[in-house]
Amino acid sequence: QVQLAESGGGLVQAGGSLRLSCAASGRTFSRYVMGWFRQAPGKEREFVAAISHIGGSTYYADSVKGRFTITRDNAKNTVYLQMNSLKPEDTAVYYCAAKSYYSNLPSEYEYDYWGQGTQVTVSS
Repeated sequence: QVQLAESGGGLVQAGGSLRLSCAASGRTFSRYVMGWFRQAPGKEREFVAAISHIGGSTYYADSVKGRFTITRDNAKNTVYLQMNSLKPEDTAVYYCAAKSYYSNLPSEYEYDYWGQGTQVTVSS
């Protein structure tokens, strides 16, 4: 089992950058595929990015491709989401999540563990 805790959210102007972190408890972090999702007010939660167990493969939603970068440091049990060129439509609560297999990455229902989320607000 793994517990996840996000940090790094905040208020930023459009065009700015933020880096989110997600720290995981336990010694089995490298066994999990890690993903980031977000949920804007009044909208369903949507997939943002995912990274394979040792970071060799990544996958992004079209809406963030080229602007966001997901990385992980297994020695620190942490996954990151670097967000550049932020837009007001990126405003949401951002969640990290963990799953066992690198497949069907955008489906939130296949992720077993979730953090509590961190708020990102992008002002225009």
